[in-house]
Amino acid sequence: MFSLEIECDADDRDLLIAELWEQRSAGVVELDARRVRAFFDDGADRDALLELFPGATYRVEEQRDWVQSARDLLQPMEVGARFFLVPQWRDDAAPPGRFRIAVNPGMAFGTGVHETTQLCIEALEEFLKPGMSVLDVGTGSGILARAARLLGAGKVCACDTDPVALEIAGDGFIGSVDAVAAGSCDLVVANISPEAIIELAPDLVRVLRPGGVLLASGFELQEVEQVKAALPPAREVRQKGNWALMVICPR
Repeated sequence: MFSLEIECDADDRDLLIAELWEQRSAGVVELDARRVRAFFDDGADRDALLELFPGATYRVEEQRDWVQSARDLLQPMEVGARFFLVPQWRDDAAPPGRFRIAVNPGMAFGTGVHETTQLCIEALEEFLKPGMSVLDVGTGSGILARAARLLGAGKVCACDTDPVALEIAGDGFIGSVDAVAAGSCDLVVANISPEAIIELAPDLVRVLRPGGVLLASGFELQEVEQVKAALPPAREVRQKGNWALMVICPR
């Protein structure tokens, strides 16, 4: 068994983890916002991995169950007022009054651990009313779409440009918000990169019905002004740690 310690930008961490799983990592540990350690069996091609992840630090590991060790680091967690997120290999029951969502960590963005996912779930609890039509742009693992359904959304549409993410989410279409009809959504949630939000801003607003709400997240506090400039005035900006969410009510 050996491991690679890899540095990355905080925004790219989840994509890096997904790539490590695709390379058949035996387990991935997030050391901090910018460093991960990935474990590989001795039969893995070390040289090819070092070439694929330049700058990675190689280390020989003691023999132990690294898969279980990595899994043990991710525990069930309460998010918002109504949700209980559980790794898919655990059978913990949800506390009374909370919805249980099983998550598949590491394969796509949206396990609930990240601050932006938590911000989006908390905002969905507040702004989603039963029967609303909801669009989840960049659905990742599908956790926000599932949360919307559990909160009573009438129709939930999810999209992502990554086929792997949609395979994990189990629902939605390959593509983006530009394929959605104008004025068809009561609520849009987009937990994606600031660059993507800026690029898609006209369509994120276009698909909203009068009185609709856009929840935009996936960016850090220092990027708020940049994102603000591309969107209608924000009703409010929320933060958790160094991450932000904007609530937009265009009309």
